[in-house]
Amino acid sequence: MSLVMLESNGLSSRDEVASSAPWLALVGLGEDGRAGLSPDALAALDGAEIVFGGERHLALIGAVPGEARAWPQPFRNALPAILAERGRKVCVLATSDPFHYGIGAGLTRAIPADEMRIIPQLSSFAMACNRLRWAQEECALVSLHGRALQRIIPHLQPNARILALSWDASTPAAVAALLTERGLGASRIVVLESLGGPHERIRSARADEFALEDIVPLNMSAVTVVATPGARILPLASGLDESWFAHDGQITKSDIRAITLAALAPRAGELLWDVGAGSGSISLEWCLRHPRNRAIAFEANPERAERITRNRIDLGALPVEIVGEAPGAFAGRRAPDAIFIGGGIGDDGVFEQAFAALKPGGRLVANVVTLEGEARLATLFKAHGGSLRRIGIAHLDPVGTMHGWRSAMPVTQWRVSKP
Repeated sequence: MSLVMLESNGLSSRDEVASSAPWLALVGLGEDGRAGLSPDALAALDGAEIVFGGERHLALIGAVPGEARAWPQPFRNALPAILAERGRKVCVLATSDPFHYGIGAGLTRAIPADEMRIIPQLSSFAMACNRLRWAQEECALVSLHGRALQRIIPHLQPNARILALSWDASTPAAVAALLTERGLGASRIVVLESLGGPHERIRSARADEFALEDIVPLNMSAVTVVATPGARILPLASGLDESWFAHDGQITKSDIRAITLAALAPRAGELLWDVGAGSGSISLEWCLRHPRNRAIAFEANPERAERITRNRIDLGALPVEIVGEAPGAFAGRRAPDAIFIGGGIGDDGVFEQAFAALKPGGRLVANVVTLEGEARLATLFKAHGGSLRRIGIAHLDPVGTMHGWRSAMPVTQWRVSKP
């Protein structure tokens, strides 16, 4: 059971829950039900006045001395239901390891650690690695449960091993189709069903020959990526070729983009504001630098905003939020760690409001190609300092029967850190 949104009516802060002796036991449950529980877990389960769990969990453990309650619907009401019983003996059932794509993190945001006992079991990932004799530290671990299938795309690297939790019985076939579509049809997919239970089953097939049937909803795909020439592999370096993006020409070119990303200096878990986003190439590559990075793309043109949405999905369902025109859309947004202004630096209020929103110590980078833009950057440089540079790029082009260098328009770039 995954609980990714344990927020509820002002009860999500641990500061609002006074510390006391443990009243809640969080028990990891495998497909073998009661038979796989430790003595501690059994004692917590049988000593509870109330047992919360999914219908599948409650069916696996059978009758309990206390009251068994299935998760409320909608599921966002789960946390208020648990907190309403604070002070009684409560047991919450989770799948395997509650802190690996599970309910544990959400509960911890609301309940102090000393009020909970955690009794985990091996995660599905750990069991899969043991079955396949794979080193877990060498695998990419992905959850497609309630998440976009395309989240697996950045992990599709040559010879990679990927463990992907499924959303339902259709997920392995969807993964196989995605691999085949990207020229990775020779990849091997192992489908592991009902791991750890009496009905455990493990089967495999090539992606481009995938025809496994009767897959149970509780399953995982283990993928060994085989890349043949021409496979669509997402490069790891900054400065993706423009062909990776849908665009109308309004895009920061790959060379300049790589330099711009270096100037923005992404760090793990940071938020970028991409102002005048165009195709979204800067914000998308920002998110590719680390899985915890986030971006907000400010784009007034509806057609370009739609392209950013497509690019966001095609590059791995990246966490880029697309909003309207700057600076009007700045209001109410989370303060950014870095800002890129690729368009609109001369518009009234864009820089001033963006810089005001930037976190102390945050970085702002602006690119311009016009004389008017350069004049604006010169004024800002004089007022705020930072650094200015002009970037010139030339590419080889045919000149009749020979070749020569054709220069692109030079880009003037200003970088400044907020005191």
